[in-house]
Amino acid sequence: MPLTTSASGVFPIAPTPFLPDGAVDWASADSLFSYYDKIGSDGVTVLGMMGEAPKLEPDESLGIVEAAVRNMPGKPVIVGISAPGFAAMRTLARQSMQLGAAGVMIAPPSSLRTDDQITGYYAQAVEAIGSDIPFVIQDFPLTLSVIMTPAVIRKIVTDNSSCVMLKHEDWPGLEKISTLRRYQMEGSLRELSILTGNGGMFLDFEMERGADGAMTGYAFPELLIDVVKLQKKSEREAAHDLFDAHLPLIRYEQQLGAGLAVRKYTMMKRGILASDAQRNPGSVLSATAKAEVDYLLARVAKTDARAKC
Repeated sequence: MPLTTSASGVFPIAPTPFLPDGAVDWASADSLFSYYDKIGSDGVTVLGMMGEAPKLEPDESLGIVEAAVRNMPGKPVIVGISAPGFAAMRTLARQSMQLGAAGVMIAPPSSLRTDDQITGYYAQAVEAIGSDIPFVIQDFPLTLSVIMTPAVIRKIVTDNSSCVMLKHEDWPGLEKISTLRRYQMEGSLRELSILTGNGGMFLDFEMERGADGAMTGYAFPELLIDVVKLQKKSEREAAHDLFDAHLPLIRYEQQLGAGLAVRKYTMMKRGILASDAQRNPGSVLSATAKAEVDYLLARVAKTDARAKC
C-alpha cells in the first residue's frame, strides 16, 4: 500500500543491528521489526541517518527493507534513499518499492543554499526516481545545514504531487508547524502529513501545534506512541506527565556523536537488540557513560515500569 497524506502515528527510525564483528545481525533485524509491529507502531522508517545507511552494501540495504516489510505486514515501510547521485537513489527507490516499501524519504544535500536550489533539487529527484513513488521531505537543518522556510516546503509540495509527508526536524520548529497548518487552513497548501523527529525532544508541543505523529528513534518508541495517542485524545496533562518522566533520557540520547551509541545500548539492555555494536566508524560509550544511562533508566522506571532493565 503506497504512503499517503493521511499517514499518522509513530514511525520509528530503525537502527541497523550489527554483530560485534560488524556483520549485519539479521536475527536481531527480524526481532526488531517484529517488536515495532507488536507495540503498535503505525509504520517504520529504515536506512535513515540513525540507521547507518552509508555503511551498508547495496544488498544489505535491500535486506533491511525486506526484513521490515516481512515483519510488519500491512504497515507502511519508508526507505531513506538519500545519496550523492540520482542514479543510486533511483535504483534503491525502485528496488525498495518492488520489495513492498510504501514510499521513500529524501534529504537535501548540504550544498544547497538558495530557495531555488532546494526546490530545483527536489524536482530533479522526483524526475529521477519517478513521480509514481510517494516521497517524504526530510527537513533537518541542524545536521544538513539546509534551511527550508515554510514557503519553500509549500512550493515543493505544490510542484510535486508525489510529495505526501514532511519529516519535520527543525529546531526551533514549532512555529514552522503552525505556519504550514495555517497555509492549509487558508487553502494555499494541500493536505500533508507531518511527522516530527529530533529524538522526540519536542513531541509534546509538536502534537499540539498540529503534527500528525513522530518519525524518530528514541529507545522507548512505546513512549512516543503513548504521547501521540494521549494528545490525539486531548489528554494533555497525562501526555505531558508521561513525556516529562522520559525527558532526561531523551535529552541524554540527543548528544551529537553519541546518540546512536546511547540508543543502541539502551535497546540492548531492554532485550530488543542482541548487541549495541555499530559498524566502523562508530562511537563507543565509556563505562562512565553507561553508568549514567543506567542511572537515568532507574529514574524513568520510578514512573514507567517499562524502563526496568
